Amino acid sequence: LKREVYAMGGTSHERTILSGTCLAASLLELELWDEAKTFVSDPPLPVARRSLGADHDTTLLLNEYLARALKQKPEHTRDDLIEIRTIMLDVVQRRRRVFGPARPRTINAESQLSHVHEELAALRLGVVGAQDSSGFSMTPESGTTCHVLLPCQ
Repeated sequence: LKREVYAMGGTSHERTILSGTCLAASLLELELWDEAKTFVSDPPLPVARRSLGADHDTTLLLNEYLARALKQKPEHTRDDLIEIRTIMLDVVQRRRRVFGPARPRTINAESQLSHVHEELAALRLGVVGAQDSSGFSMTPESGTTCHVLLPCQ
């Protein structure tokens, strides 16, 4: 139903973009990682960048949802982690500049970026069963695939 509502709105209207954000959140909540990634990448994120601007809170949130879809996929790869790092570096820089370092979403984005850096470091070191600073297990399996359990933010 949310997809139909999203499809009915003019794609560049702010409320339509917000509907797309809600749909992306629902897909993530249902653990439909691939579908969430495909959906966020196609209509709402490019439209949000164009219509609202790259620094708008909704655009940044859609970027975070894209990173989350990549990260929480059970068999994400090292390449996924590098893409997540790129996305989250941009989000953190924009959130700090636009909203300030003390805002909760800025702090959350910094935390997510830190988790990605720690997981990439564990992969580089080949540490099996390593844990990041929050105690989440990072277990590299079959070469470049990692499994990390991150809390939903």
